[in-house]
Amino acid sequence: MTDIDIRNLGAFDEHNPPDQQLLDDCVHCGFCLPTCPTYLLWGEEMDSPRGRLYLMKEGLEGDPMSDSMVQHWDNCLGCMSCVTACPSGVRYDTLIEQTRAQVERNHVRTPQEKALRNLIFAIFPHPRRLRAVRGPLRLLQRTGLDRRLRRTGLLDRMAPHLAAMERLTPTITSAETLPELVPAVGERRAVVGMLTGCVQGAFFPGVNAATARVLAAEGCDVVIPPDQGCCGALSVHNGREREAQAYARRIIDAFEDAGVEQIVINAAGCGSTLKDYARLLADDPAYAAKAAAFEGRVRDIAEILDELGPVAERHPLDLTIAYHDACHLAHAQGVRTQPRALLRGIPGIELREIAEGEICCGSAGIYNILNPEPARELGERKARNIVATGAEVLVTANPGCLLQVASAITAQGHQLGMAHLVEVLDASISGSSPEGLRTRTI
Repeated sequence: MTDIDIRNLGAFDEHNPPDQQLLDDCVHCGFCLPTCPTYLLWGEEMDSPRGRLYLMKEGLEGDPMSDSMVQHWDNCLGCMSCVTACPSGVRYDTLIEQTRAQVERNHVRTPQEKALRNLIFAIFPHPRRLRAVRGPLRLLQRTGLDRRLRRTGLLDRMAPHLAAMERLTPTITSAETLPELVPAVGERRAVVGMLTGCVQGAFFPGVNAATARVLAAEGCDVVIPPDQGCCGALSVHNGREREAQAYARRIIDAFEDAGVEQIVINAAGCGSTLKDYARLLADDPAYAAKAAAFEGRVRDIAEILDELGPVAERHPLDLTIAYHDACHLAHAQGVRTQPRALLRGIPGIELREIAEGEICCGSAGIYNILNPEPARELGERKARNIVATGAEVLVTANPGCLLQVASAITAQGHQLGMAHLVEVLDASISGSSPEGLRTRTI
């Protein structure tokens, strides 16, 4: 790239700026508008996908990176609903990640913004640190101090971002420790590796345990490497490119010698990132080929169970279930039919669809912490649509969605059972009572 080329980039440096060819795919047809959460909230063109693409083009054509540009890009949830809606196949997912990496390198954030982001990334991508905060959080919940603090409204007034974190904290239960190998029940049909995740592992250990049990019941040896760490999803979705690459290399190394045929994921945001490792590490000569091979073996839990087909008996569960499509499963990975097929394969279940199912619930990784007000509005919208189904249990496939929707439904004064897809399958295979799912809270 020549000096003139670099100067013409304007807002961006020469390392992977927004791809001009990808930007040129947009024909400004507007199909993305009714599916974009922030456009639905505000009706602002620059807070729509095509508006944000226009700002990227301005940056490439020489405009400097402004606070206004960054705010519009920051407002994006990264839900990828526009990718599903776009008839021209615009890779908005790639473009927004390229842009956010540029923002993190070339934009000076306020001290408050820096402090909040540093706090988040000092905790959330670190499984051991997350596990360390379980004890204090459990104490707060047992003593009721968390509820008393919430009722005062003090935290909302003084630190709304921290208040959002507190509201999203799930009930801390006893942790379930998994061995490094969970053997198949009966004839072995596959050997799979399992990602335990950060938030999933620390706050939803029961989901990981249920995942291992279901896979084993379906004839899988489940290998759980102990040193796997964070997958890098939160980092890559927030422009922290080098950090995300370091996490990706560690994950690849952890599973490289595990002797597994496929890597199973039970968190939608993690899965979409692992399936994009080849692009993330494309410029790394030591890992590019490894990353391409690795991402080809990644499967969401619904995908692999659908591919294998059931061998474990499904016992009836007399339940009405509303299934919520996690954005990074439906839009980023295109996994929609498999979870529904698995649920319909359980006798007694009545599956109900949620209106505006393509619209994000407002969780979006850490969006609901960084942008609590629009996230709250989207959560309320999603909660109303879920409650309107009359279902007894909400089922989804992402921990962030469960936390966000549970908070919104509780705030509206409703009660609804909450479960991960694999917990429903586990209950059916084990012959558990459906009452446990009806009363399950987050």
